[in-house]
Amino acid sequence: MAVNAVFLEQIVQEVLQKVVNREQVNQQKEEQVLFSSVDAAVKAAKTAEKELIGHRLEKREKFLTAMREAAVQHAEELARLAVSETGMGRVEDKTLKNKIAATKTPGTEDLKPAVMTGDRGLTLVEMAPFGVIGSITPSTNPIATVINNSISMVAAGNAVVFSVHPGAKSSTLRTVEILSEAIVSAGGPRNLLTAIASPSLENTQKLMEHPGINLLAATGGPAIVKAVLSSGKKAIGAGAGNPPVVVDETADLEKAAKSIVAGASFDNNLPCIAEKEAIVVDYVANQLISYMRQNGAYLASADEVDALVKLVLTSEDKVMAEGCTVKPHRVYGVNKKYVGKDAALLMKEIGREIAQSTKLIICEVPEDHPFVLEELMMPILPIVRVPNVENAIALGCKVEHGNRHTAIMHSQNIDNLTAFARAVETTIFVKNGPSYAGIGIGGEGHTTFTIAGPTGEGLTSAKSFTRSRRCVLVDGFSIV
Repeated sequence: MAVNAVFLEQIVQEVLQKVVNREQVNQQKEEQVLFSSVDAAVKAAKTAEKELIGHRLEKREKFLTAMREAAVQHAEELARLAVSETGMGRVEDKTLKNKIAATKTPGTEDLKPAVMTGDRGLTLVEMAPFGVIGSITPSTNPIATVINNSISMVAAGNAVVFSVHPGAKSSTLRTVEILSEAIVSAGGPRNLLTAIASPSLENTQKLMEHPGINLLAATGGPAIVKAVLSSGKKAIGAGAGNPPVVVDETADLEKAAKSIVAGASFDNNLPCIAEKEAIVVDYVANQLISYMRQNGAYLASADEVDALVKLVLTSEDKVMAEGCTVKPHRVYGVNKKYVGKDAALLMKEIGREIAQSTKLIICEVPEDHPFVLEELMMPILPIVRVPNVENAIALGCKVEHGNRHTAIMHSQNIDNLTAFARAVETTIFVKNGPSYAGIGIGGEGHTTFTIAGPTGEGLTSAKSFTRSRRCVLVDGFSIV
């Protein structure tokens, strides 16, 4: 009996020790990616960044390939997690965004040096990394932004410390873990990608102020962009947008209607590039609306519009979404409860049952309607009639609020397209297609989810996260 008791005691102790060991391993693993303090995360990233410098570009590309493959493999899983956690967007659209971010974000091929030769020798201007980047990510496009930024920043030779939005904490941190594990599995440095385990405004502020952070990149609303631009560090800010889509009398209306519904409903209108208001020449407005209804849009009545205004707009600060546009005297804002929700759910909230397959709610409103002036970030598209294309262009520039983010136009008149492009001066200008073509989804060109209009980098890629280094080899020394 005593022997059995001793034997059982040994088994219990062994089991307990295994539990302790497992907990220690899990804690160690967590500390390799997710850190409890900003200082620890930055320190680990700095060590990894120094190790990365010792790898050739060919080896760096292997890390990127592993990240791309992991992102594609987990694209739907992460999309579902993001929708479940944030309550915003559509799983199928987020899955597509995740895959596009993984496959169409440029790698090291984006880093093209310049060479100058002559009698005095050779000068090489190369793209050098910044070091450790602090990346601040949003809740609206959390996964695609992390995938996109991770590939771009590592391709440029940097390490990254992520400060994620608390509203998308679990899904975003899981993405960082997956990508970090992919790098290590390909033989890369551990902690090239790190994150703060407990995201908060306080920790984001600490990240911005940390002396070990060489560059800040923020994707979000005007407040965070303003904060990074005021940090005293080199900063890349992806800021505000309220994209207008203009349709003139020469447009292919059937194609325009299909494109507008697809773009405005994509991920329930969460992307800052999405069509937020349609400005249509009156002569073709009825026909355009008819085609939009054939492509999955629901036309709301005047009474339903009034009810939607009361539902999705608010004057209460505590339930007001920040939005992407700064207004000096803001008397209303978007109720964050309804940001990124399905069209059918919004209509159900006002007592109307519509088909669950409905992609978009459209409504006719005057040009000063709050739906036109405010970025709703939900599948409601206001339509404004104007007498001619000149009025349409002028109004499009006005409601874009000078953000210079994105604008769209449907026209077969090259002069009209040119006139609007020059007048609105946006970073992205899409002609005769859905807005998302501007970031490489169904259109040519690379993909990004950090569109830096305020700081001028535009559609960011690896080269955006480098600094210019001039190396001069002198042949034949001369005083003059």
